Amino acid sequence: MGRPGNVKTWFTSDLHIGHTLVAHHRAMEAGICAPWEAPEIDAFVTAWHDRTLAALWDGMIGANDLVWVLGDISAGGSRAQREALDWLAARPGRKRLIAGNHDGCHPMHRDSHKWQPEYLRVFETVQSAGRIRVQGVNVLLSHFPYEADRGEPRYRQWRLPDQGELLLHGHTHSAKRANRHELHVGVDAWNLKPVAMQTIEQHVTEMTTHLPDHWTALKGTT
Repeated sequence: MGRPGNVKTWFTSDLHIGHTLVAHHRAMEAGICAPWEAPEIDAFVTAWHDRTLAALWDGMIGANDLVWVLGDISAGGSRAQREALDWLAARPGRKRLIAGNHDGCHPMHRDSHKWQPEYLRVFETVQSAGRIRVQGVNVLLSHFPYEADRGEPRYRQWRLPDQGELLLHGHTHSAKRANRHELHVGVDAWNLKPVAMQTIEQHVTEMTTHLPDHWTALKGTT
């Protein structure tokens, strides 16, 4: 667990706790199983996946740390969401959620209002998007990247408009971390680990180096 007294801020996304399909993909990436083995070892792979994410979280995040989870805690479905919420409740740190398409509390879902109280049992806040300041610059938080993936037509009304601000997002399940002024904080891009604020600050610094005029404009916004 993180050192007491050394409070940090972290970002992560797309945990997909208990999600067998995602667990198989990640297990194959880690060399835990081969594609042809997958159907026979569902329970083993999913348990490995959830234990691995728990061990990485518990080893990095302290009890007083703040963790922004940018969506998709499970595969969706009532039982899956409640089991993922229990998993998160057992993890250290204060947690805030930017909801994703698999989260029942996202306003895209008709019954989102019914799920809000259950999510607020675990998360301090539940939002569909957010904004923080990093080194004096606005940084937006969303589950979705600015642009759809490979022409994906879904969720257009829930994507933030690209007005040049740095965006932290999840959703893509890509190993690619940075794209223009976007940073993917999903676990698939970070070896299943949360991303520290220090890494976000480094990304902002790189943006200012390559886009100094853009940096000046953004720094002047509030």
